[in-house]
Amino acid sequence: MPPHSLPRAVFAMNPVHLPALFPSPLMDRLRQCVTIDPGLVVQDFGDPSAAPALARAEVLITGWGCPHVDAEVLDAAPRLRTVLHAAGSVRGLVGDAVWERGLTVSSAVLANALPVAEYTLATILLAGKDAFGLRERFRAERVYPAPDEYTAVGNLGRRVGIIGASRVGRRVLELLRPFDLTVGLYDPYVDPAEAAALGAVPLPLDELLRTSDIVSVHAPDTPETHRMLSRDRLALIPDGGVLINTSRGALVDPEALTAELVGGRISAVLDVTEPEPLPADSPLHHLPNVFLTPHIAGSLGNELARLGGTVVEELERLTTGLPLSYGVRRGELTISA
Repeated sequence: MPPHSLPRAVFAMNPVHLPALFPSPLMDRLRQCVTIDPGLVVQDFGDPSAAPALARAEVLITGWGCPHVDAEVLDAAPRLRTVLHAAGSVRGLVGDAVWERGLTVSSAVLANALPVAEYTLATILLAGKDAFGLRERFRAERVYPAPDEYTAVGNLGRRVGIIGASRVGRRVLELLRPFDLTVGLYDPYVDPAEAAALGAVPLPLDELLRTSDIVSVHAPDTPETHRMLSRDRLALIPDGGVLINTSRGALVDPEALTAELVGGRISAVLDVTEPEPLPADSPLHHLPNVFLTPHIAGSLGNELARLGGTVVEELERLTTGLPLSYGVRRGELTISA
């Protein structure tokens, strides 16, 4: 397609992410699909220097740090037809006007789910071996435990409970299939037949908590899920159980979780917290039964190119008249991330 006939596009995000999202080979592919200035990365839709490009733009390529896309933005970009998000959820990105004016929206949320699921799989298996706790003990005592102290360690038949058949949750379920684990699933939108197809036993939330050695949270942050793991529900996790949270800290009562962890009854792997980051004086920074990471489960480093690749794939489909592969529908946003 000759350059003059290519759709016009604009980047809108924090420019620090652009080189990792679109390394040279991907940027070359992208520029075969659209006319775009890589030197213009909009951070403020009210910036007068961005106005001419926005007025001509048919495609908006967004990412972390993109301002909210509302009616005022669309008025400044009257030719805009598509928003392609090189990151996860678009819930906080696109306003009602985007849907009301019939724009199509795509997200790299599925690509971003992959590293989160990989992180989760790794931590489930390590938790089943008590790797986190034994590391702390070994570091403190410098001796190997006696053989009879390993009786509760191992992944054979370990009971794993997955909360939420989200994109991450489904990928976790897929990754767990080769292992000799017993997997339960709580998701009010998944029926027993679908749960079985996903390789899990459907369970009510309280029963899942009560019967799981390891609980991993993958539900979206919605009004219905806010504080779903309350003080009473956290108390259902068996003594010695492990809570893994790579979703959002808001799903768990932070005071109740801190009390459980300070008391040492359960352990936790926390990639997300509330607040985030935790205050410097939070006891969770120093507890031996807490493995705390700085929100690293999602795409980082060279994994960002997978997100950019999703956008390029969508552009290649659009320019050949094909529908989006990763389109987002407005109704999905009430029950998804």
